[in-house]
Amino acid sequence: MPIKKEPAEMTTFERRRLENIAANKALLTDIAATAKNVIPDKPAPRAPPKKRPRAEPVKREPARPTRMSSRLAGIGADNETLKRKLEVEAEFEASKTQAKKMRIGDDLSLGDIVVDGKKYGSSVAGITGIFRGAEPGVRTFSEDDIKETTDSGLKELRLRMSSLKLYEHWAPNDIKITPQRVYALGFHPIEDKPIVFAGDKEGAMGVFDGSQTAPEADDEEEDVEDPVISAFKTHTRTITSFVFSHTDDNAVFSSSYDSSIRKMDLEKGVSTQIFAPKDPHDDMPISALDMASSEPNILYFSTLDGSVGRYDLRDPKSEELWTLSEQKIGGFSLHPLQPHLLATASLDRTIKIWDLRKVMGKGELRHPALLGEHSSRLSVSHASWSAGGQLATSSYDDTIKIYNFAEAGKWPPGQDIDESELEPAHIIQHNNQTGRWVTILKPQWQLRPKDGYQKFAIGNMNRFVDIFASDGSQLAQLGGDGITAVPAVAHCHPSMDWVAGGNGSGKLCLWT
Repeated sequence: MPIKKEPAEMTTFERRRLENIAANKALLTDIAATAKNVIPDKPAPRAPPKKRPRAEPVKREPARPTRMSSRLAGIGADNETLKRKLEVEAEFEASKTQAKKMRIGDDLSLGDIVVDGKKYGSSVAGITGIFRGAEPGVRTFSEDDIKETTDSGLKELRLRMSSLKLYEHWAPNDIKITPQRVYALGFHPIEDKPIVFAGDKEGAMGVFDGSQTAPEADDEEEDVEDPVISAFKTHTRTITSFVFSHTDDNAVFSSSYDSSIRKMDLEKGVSTQIFAPKDPHDDMPISALDMASSEPNILYFSTLDGSVGRYDLRDPKSEELWTLSEQKIGGFSLHPLQPHLLATASLDRTIKIWDLRKVMGKGELRHPALLGEHSSRLSVSHASWSAGGQLATSSYDDTIKIYNFAEAGKWPPGQDIDESELEPAHIIQHNNQTGRWVTILKPQWQLRPKDGYQKFAIGNMNRFVDIFASDGSQLAQLGGDGITAVPAVAHCHPSMDWVAGGNGSGKLCLWT
């Protein structure tokens, strides 16, 4: 086959990749075959079809929603529903066509997968031991709101949470925790010091020790050394979630659009693939991951094609997959104290509550009992349970909704929830228009608050992190000097008053 000229817009990285491939005959053959599948040869002319009697047209429903011109659909160019729909469709198609065979099934030694040792700390021992509606820097919650608080308990809580200080040893722009945009974040549950894990859009995992301090600069040199950050290429595509084992402090689970779940052993310095589709050619991008404290060997995950799966780490044949939505499930969570209750958030604009105690149907129709659902005007990005039974969701209708399911523990198995309970108890107006370059804003609860107050963190498009209570009251708006991008991916430490946020440049903000 003649060598095709590269398009003018090809990047330097792509040119280098093709040059390396050309030097390796086996890889060159494989790439040529792949290219033939992607850009097939021009087919030979076919004979004109024979005329057949006209038959009545058969209406066929598309397997997936088809793309349509906004002009033909009668939707304006600035319509956010259409924009988000097209973005998600493009994401889904990319997930099916990119790197289907690139999952890493073998164990990985962290010493062999360090990312850019010159920029990131390469010490494995460290591990083992512009936007629509945004107004950067403009606060929507300030000291005046705290001063005007009449409830003494709420005022005390606001003062305490607002007193959290931005990490002082390095500016946020100096803490580059991942090479690319942060998609996932998580605090290790230890309380001795803040250890933050981050995953980026290309499968790199970064780890930052928040207890390290910057050395004093020499009188002759004004520059201070960069913080030590360990970064490892554990996945081949976007890392979407972190889950920390409830029984082993050294175990960290991560999920990815590369269709795999991996376990990192911090003590041994090894990353092991523990789950992937049985057929290596199958592509099942995983959008979220969760684990119940009462079932430390059971992992639950959601996918971009609308499924939720359950997998027992003790039994490789235990995989069970339920189709719960016709469209992408972007986020889900298990009730921390009632882990049989599962909430899903979907591109179909709904949140749904499922009961894992009652699984019905057979084959592809098998699924948990649906207890109830609630619709929003636009797609729902995430559904997050608190230990108190509240469910927080973020939606592209620019709201955060809080549902009060405090009595969920009394629900009989499989019984429908009363419609009145499915209405949100609190609705918070919140700019969630992240667009293409900012990771989707998702509420994340503090799982085991020492003070007993249920609260969650969510990124703010004005370059802050917002903290809200379960009754919808805002507790704090965390910011600071040197924050030059939206800390879109925000998390609270499970028990300590520590908050972290990751942005589109792979930078980390940490408040303690």
